Amino acid sequence: MKEHIRTLLEDLLPLVDLDSDFLFAELDSLGVTTILMVLSQEYGIELEAKDATPKNLRSLDSIVEMVNRRLAEK
Repeated sequence: MKEHIRTLLEDLLPLVDLDSDFLFAELDSLGVTTILMVLSQEYGIELEAKDATPKNLRSLDSIVEMVNRRLAEK
């Protein structure tokens, strides 16, 4: 899953360093919205504005954890 999410995000946000532990700091509001929207569609989960937190978007690993949590809630 991690590599699939990496590929999705690399295609959508080529200027963002996905290996950074400060990923959230590199994102603007459009980048955050794009991530939430694409992951919602790709995995059939509901991600909302309340999910756009530094904890959830800190790194690629934290994004994967967020997706896994939402999948477990389905």
